[in-house]
Amino acid sequence: MEIVPFNPLYASAFRDLNLKWIEEFFAVEPLDTYLLENCEASIIDKGGYIFFAKKENDIVGCCALLPAGPTTFELGKMAVDPNYRGHKIGQKLLSHVLDFSKKKSLRRLILYSNTKLNDALHIYKKFGFVEVPIEENLEYTRSNIKMQLTL
Repeated sequence: MEIVPFNPLYASAFRDLNLKWIEEFFAVEPLDTYLLENCEASIIDKGGYIFFAKKENDIVGCCALLPAGPTTFELGKMAVDPNYRGHKIGQKLLSHVLDFSKKKSLRRLILYSNTKLNDALHIYKKFGFVEVPIEENLEYTRSNIKMQLTL
């Protein structure tokens, strides 16, 4: 398995992998639809990054980094194909993102999640993310926890 950067050929995999987990646990919200249907324009063209976990010719995982300030990025849209869960793909993606963020001299990563996603929260904590106060009136109604990692 390798971690590869954004390629427009993988845009549909980014959308499909994320829709699977969102629909499994929550409802798809308008911002989800916008980001997932227009990932190049809404993430890449705005200074963000998308990474993919590729196993042979299959995209089995993905995640994005979205600008949230000069040296702060938001980790979002992390997803792993249900058929590949339990293979530490999320951890490999996260490890890659942390190395990438340090090389880019980022100072902080933030993320928004939901306490219902125990496996994801466990991985974030394992990598050093800590819970911080969450703002009110967020764009996603499902977000009930905010975490950050100082690099």
